[in-house]
Amino acid sequence: MKQKSLRDIVLTLFVGSVLSSIFTHAAEDADLDPAYYNPAPFGSDTRWAKNSDNVAIGQWWKPVAGESKREKPMRDWFRSIPRSQAMAFALYTHDNGVLKITGQCFPLLPSEPKAVILELQQQGKWVEVDKQPVVYPGWSVHFRVENWNNTRDVAYRLRLGELSQFEGMVRKNPIEKDVLVVGSMSCNSPKDKERFTRIQFIKNLKKQDPDLLFFAGDQNYVHDEATFGWLQFGMQFKDLMKDRPTICIVDDHDIGHGNLWGEGGAKSTGKGGAADGGYMFPASFVKMVERQQTSNLPDPFDPTPVKQGIGVYYTELNVAGISFAILEDRKFKTGPLGTIPKMGPRPDHINDPAYDRNAVDLPGLKLLGDRQLKFLDHWVRDWEGDVMKVALSQTAFCGAVHMHGSGKSRLLADLDCNGWPQSGRNQALIRLRAARGTHLCGDQHLAVVVKHGIDGYRDGPMAFTSPALVNTIYGRWWWPENEKAGGGKPVKSPLPWVGDYEDGLGNKITMLAYANPEELDMNIIRKDSSRENRGDGYGLVRIHKKTGKIVFECWPRFADISRGDAAQYPGWPLEFNVSENDGREPVGYLKEVKLPVENAVVELTDSKSGELIYCHRVQGNSFKAPVFKKGSYTLKAGKDRPESVLVKNAKPE
Repeated sequence: MKQKSLRDIVLTLFVGSVLSSIFTHAAEDADLDPAYYNPAPFGSDTRWAKNSDNVAIGQWWKPVAGESKREKPMRDWFRSIPRSQAMAFALYTHDNGVLKITGQCFPLLPSEPKAVILELQQQGKWVEVDKQPVVYPGWSVHFRVENWNNTRDVAYRLRLGELSQFEGMVRKNPIEKDVLVVGSMSCNSPKDKERFTRIQFIKNLKKQDPDLLFFAGDQNYVHDEATFGWLQFGMQFKDLMKDRPTICIVDDHDIGHGNLWGEGGAKSTGKGGAADGGYMFPASFVKMVERQQTSNLPDPFDPTPVKQGIGVYYTELNVAGISFAILEDRKFKTGPLGTIPKMGPRPDHINDPAYDRNAVDLPGLKLLGDRQLKFLDHWVRDWEGDVMKVALSQTAFCGAVHMHGSGKSRLLADLDCNGWPQSGRNQALIRLRAARGTHLCGDQHLAVVVKHGIDGYRDGPMAFTSPALVNTIYGRWWWPENEKAGGGKPVKSPLPWVGDYEDGLGNKITMLAYANPEELDMNIIRKDSSRENRGDGYGLVRIHKKTGKIVFECWPRFADISRGDAAQYPGWPLEFNVSENDGREPVGYLKEVKLPVENAVVELTDSKSGELIYCHRVQGNSFKAPVFKKGSYTLKAGKDRPESVLVKNAKPE
């Protein structure tokens, strides 16, 4: 029997006015608690406050006079959901003995429970461990369980009174696994025929069974109706998230922007697409979105709020000995409007090939910001329980695209990418390189693998930008104007445009793989939402702990891996060793030394400047430290941190 789509269900349920009458009657019989039905929870001082989350606030169940064609289907969807499914989905992580679960409810009726019970299965019975209120606006609920035993699988249940419940499994930490598998995804456009489902994604990923899910941002493209968009995303991916640790980070579309330069939480006027820096929507709206999407993450490294009282969530999560640095790469970033000369039709676009790169890389411009750089400095040197390290961010540390929006729109440089400001980009990459950290991100709507260059080509870490889950919003293409391969040592690939290039900001990159949409016209792509050549899909990363091998896989959206003949995008899979994340060529070595413990963490610094050269875990009982320029060096080592000085002011042999 053919399964009905949610659209069919919506249409069926809304024949007549029966459901609306039931909802209205239920509301009239109950007291409207202002804590849950405030019609203006974000204030009213700006136009964005007056148009924020409208379909999920106030008396959401009632018909609205003059309701827009855009809002009505959203409210209709909320009304169509059986009340037994009001407890919609959940996501979790556990780290350092703390389990954190976020549950998400559909908007609730006045007569319905406003608290959720967390139950864990113990010896075959459900045992209540906590009860927390549903938080309004946003309809989320949050649990924290201390002293978590991560050595066993534990079933959990979120119970919204007797009305609704949601079940899942907290997986044990798979520390015994040699290969950790990460699903890397981003850019979940709702403009397609499978608006409320992601059937092939779920089918494939269940079979591939990742140990960790990473959603790099743009889970929601509905902008002002964030709760609707978040619920839509959650219902699509709930069957994956309920049984696996999940990382979601918030990008521009999630908080109602086309682009985001956070300026440390400043308030934006919206001018130039918020290119003046900061957040257009009220701080309370931004805090709601971040609460919904990131409260399940481990506690932030430094929880001090930024401007407007907006919180932070940058932190570290360890899964099976792999340490993931979770970055907010746009929260502290400087906006271009008024800070650099305008060099294109928009404050953030540059099209003049003769422009001076230094004119946009000015002193004082921020990318990650001082606080996150301090966090990375700590992360690089702290290896407790860590075998390897991976950094997760919203977008790429380069501009690895040529055409934006369509095949007719060539753009030299896009300041929305993390290739700008260039000095900030290099500061971030130097830290990743020091830890031999692999980089995963999304945002660009174009799957690419690059090897970054900092001082020269190929001396930096490897990075994988996942494709858009659904690529119907904004296409991008890697398409050099001269249609020639890049320079340097030839890259073995079935793709023609690989090798060494400079991006439009002058950053050095080595292109290793890209997955262009076959069609160059986004209008055609949008019209045919079942296309199999849009370049959309997801990334899978396999991390081999014993050998250090890392494999990047890039799967088309409609690939059916159950058939056994499903192909990845040309250029993938791509394999490398974690040591290749530091591509510098040694000019010499320090004298070999015995390590204080087997498989120690080693740290090399410049004795004169104190500059960190690298800090990573090595294999064996001894170490011969490579150096990359002449000078004197200090080598430290230790079990999990470089605490013991082995040699000081040593020079290479």
